[in-house]
Amino acid sequence: MANIIISPNKYIQGNGELENIAKHTNNLGDNFFIIISTSGMKRVSNIINHSFSNSDSNLTFEIFNGECSETEIKRLQNLFQQNKCNVVIGIGGGKILDTAKAVAFYENVPVVIVPTIASTDAPCSALSVIYKDNGIFDKYLLLKQNPNIVLVDTKIIVNAPSRLLISGMGDALATYFEARACRRANSLNLAGGHITLAAETLAHACYKTLLLEGYKAKLAVNNNVVTKAVENIVEATTLLSGLGIESGGLAAAHAIHNGFTILKECHELYHGEKVAFGAISQLVLENAPMEEISEVIHFCKLVGLPTNLSELGIKNINKDDIMRVAEACCAEGETIHNMPFDITPYDVYAAILTANKLGSKLS
Repeated sequence: MANIIISPNKYIQGNGELENIAKHTNNLGDNFFIIISTSGMKRVSNIINHSFSNSDSNLTFEIFNGECSETEIKRLQNLFQQNKCNVVIGIGGGKILDTAKAVAFYENVPVVIVPTIASTDAPCSALSVIYKDNGIFDKYLLLKQNPNIVLVDTKIIVNAPSRLLISGMGDALATYFEARACRRANSLNLAGGHITLAAETLAHACYKTLLLEGYKAKLAVNNNVVTKAVENIVEATTLLSGLGIESGGLAAAHAIHNGFTILKECHELYHGEKVAFGAISQLVLENAPMEEISEVIHFCKLVGLPTNLSELGIKNINKDDIMRVAEACCAEGETIHNMPFDITPYDVYAAILTANKLGSKLS
């Protein structure tokens, strides 16, 4: 089996770079279908319209309904076809971006990804996470290629709530540990091959960047300003994590996230917030050195990521519920089976409860 690494055709990041979207996309098509939220329309539609004002391109804006589900994807496909569009642009958070990628995949057209928040590593991947209409995880949709363009305007990123960037750090936090587990297990990555040295290096650089720059970036974003630390963290959460996860592989941390989606108490949490606790739980599963577990928990506390069940919204622990989460984590096809040893629901149950105690006690 070959070693494989995949990536977007082009990654663009900079302060105010959305103003140049017409220039960056002029070779992809001339009839753009733009999936965006209501708040996104208020924030960026004028910038986009101005960028395209000197071109002959047609723009169709469509408001996202809120869930990356089969129902929403099919609705948007119908509108794409009715407007005879030939390029999809997704502008917003992870679910909008995953939906845009899915629509482009089914319509076999180019896709441009414009994150307005840095809350997940979804922008760069050839993957859409599909949920049921009620918000429960459904499946992974593997796409035939990565986005044609990923365009990140850090000026927009820093004007979103800081909790979103912190969530992105939580998602990125698992990148190195999951890639490391997949390498040890010789598991296949999302590209269908084994991890390359480049992918593992990117994943490790992602983790080190979080530790070095995460707290400084949080303080800057709290003041809605772009600093070098912010640029570095946005690149880590978007590009380094995206490539590291996709070409490194997913393991227990994301499976544990998926398991927690069955509990209504966790539905108000962002993806990366649950993944961060999943990373701590994965380290417990691995029986990682205490120094490493402490380093991760300290980082989470420093930037404001959940380290225990109470911070996940589970104020009263029902052990039957935790076992249901564990059983969901171990479902057939889940990424927890990429770990380098066999795992049972009881193992996950024990790791979650132990991670909860560690996260509650360690400073």
